[in-house]
Amino acid sequence: RSYSKSKTKKSRKARQRIFHCSDFRKVSQAAADLKQFCLQNAQHDPLLTGVSSSTNPFRPQKVCSFL
Repeated sequence: RSYSKSKTKKSRKARQRIFHCSDFRKVSQAAADLKQFCLQNAQHDPLLTGVSSSTNPFRPQKVCSFL
């Protein structure tokens, strides 16, 4: 029983340390920051701009026609 109380006390202290040391942000602010980052970097995002076939490392390999 004392082990359980000790463990509970330790976890409560750990949570308090995390809470006091972390920079908690509101979800709305984090979402706004993420949206701003995405908009600023959209021109460099290959999922939005596409990848040219000459530089695409995942393009299908050409089949040798004489085999």
